[in-house]
Amino acid sequence: MTSDPKKKIPMLDLTQEIDELWPEITEAVHRVLRSGKFILGPEVDAFEHEAAEYLGVKHAIGLNSGTDALVIGLRALGIGPGDEVITTSFSFFATAEAIVLVGATPVFVDIREDSFNIDPDLIEAAVTERTKAILPVHLFGNPAAMTKIMAVARKYGLKVLEDCAQSFGAVYYGDSEGDAEGPDTDLVGLKTGAIGDAAAFSFYPTKNLGAYGDGGMLATNDDEVARLARMLRNHGASPEKRYENQMIGYNSRLDEIQAAILRVKLPRVDEWNEKRRAVAASYTRALEALSLFSPPFETRGHIYHQYTIRVTGDERPRLKRTLDGIGVSSAFFYPKPLSSLLTSGFMSSPTPVAEISARQVLSLPLWKGMNASATSGVLSALIEVAQQVSQ
Repeated sequence: MTSDPKKKIPMLDLTQEIDELWPEITEAVHRVLRSGKFILGPEVDAFEHEAAEYLGVKHAIGLNSGTDALVIGLRALGIGPGDEVITTSFSFFATAEAIVLVGATPVFVDIREDSFNIDPDLIEAAVTERTKAILPVHLFGNPAAMTKIMAVARKYGLKVLEDCAQSFGAVYYGDSEGDAEGPDTDLVGLKTGAIGDAAAFSFYPTKNLGAYGDGGMLATNDDEVARLARMLRNHGASPEKRYENQMIGYNSRLDEIQAAILRVKLPRVDEWNEKRRAVAASYTRALEALSLFSPPFETRGHIYHQYTIRVTGDERPRLKRTLDGIGVSSAFFYPKPLSSLLTSGFMSSPTPVAEISARQVLSLPLWKGMNASATSGVLSALIEVAQQVSQ
């Protein structure tokens, strides 16, 4: 997603990144083209090893998309027809879609008002004899309350599949949700994706670590889950017995060119996430003086895939019009809870916080190379709306 010529300040501008990396990217692409190896070759193998080392897991399996990573992750964990999967009511549609695609039933619980992540205190009440997994989402790059989530999972023997589509590089410090019992020392300092039984990542171009096309990955410490995922991504056949398909699988392979590009970007992801945090901090300092807006819940490990504020009252439409009027992009992530998008095949407790959030959240422009002029332009619009409301 590059600059919209109609917008002075886009949600995201990748042109600076592409210019910065151009020599390395072109060399990487040329390397693949010259090799004549385009599917499951040395670039995918190298990226999988480098990504696994970065995340601190045993296995990383390159896939076609983050959605496929969720589907394949669920299947590799043994989730299927008749099972229930507890998840958040506030996320991108793929979170629920993947559960339905494997034949299981999504069970939605509400979110925390501060972080927009699943409320861990509501999960246990949603557990039934059919519950087989919990699927937490580290929404907007902010780690979910994994201490409490893993405790419930251990108590009931449930699998945990982390949705890390927006959280590559985020770190769990045990205070993401203000855990009352304190952090689990075994989890503190782990990256998201290294905590549950498996984790799904997206490399969609807008992500903190993004390809220049579709891409995804499943991460796990479980050898059997990794073995099944590698089979499922390649029509249910093992790498050793290519034409002896043992299950119905998918054509979901990360291609060599995207893997080569991701290898160029991976060593920079921590530095880039720090730059995103700096932009977010400048926003937060300014917004703290404006009672109309609630800044995001700030934690040490947050990587701000999106900088999402809460606009109190019914002022979001006015703010959006003001931003549009001066050429500042903004977006609603997400305008409806997942239970409103699925017409059947799910279970849900009341989700009032998600419903209110869907009417109040607004994401502001943020990217790692965002300069002070762009940041000031966004803040000027926010101040203008705040002054209008107070008059």
